[in-house]
Amino acid sequence: MKPIKNQDHPQPIHTPSGEIIQELLGLVAGGVNSHSLARVTIPPGKSCQPHFHKTSDESYLILYGTATMLINGIEFILHPWESVLIEPMDVHRVFNHGDEDLVFLAACVPAWQPGDSFDVETHQP
Repeated sequence: MKPIKNQDHPQPIHTPSGEIIQELLGLVAGGVNSHSLARVTIPPGKSCQPHFHKTSDESYLILYGTATMLINGIEFILHPWESVLIEPMDVHRVFNHGDEDLVFLAACVPAWQPGDSFDVETHQP
């Protein structure tokens, strides 16, 4: 057992595209290698950049708002309490076209690390 308290969470990551990513459990929050869990907030009118992971499976569970997902060129909508599995090498992007924050949980197996998020255009982490 390994409780992770609020004070154990690292500072949120604010991306240039407007995402706010708060690791709740993972390499930094708890030293867990097997998996990670993060809370992601995307403000209205913002999105994440298109990217892919070479080794991680990633799952999203929408908590608030509506997500417009684009995975491998296929667009679909996710509402609260709906989820998606993103497999390694799936090019994906999340848009918030709504008027409230989009908030979701992102789980990665193995634990997310910056070196496994690759920009679609440059193929660089």
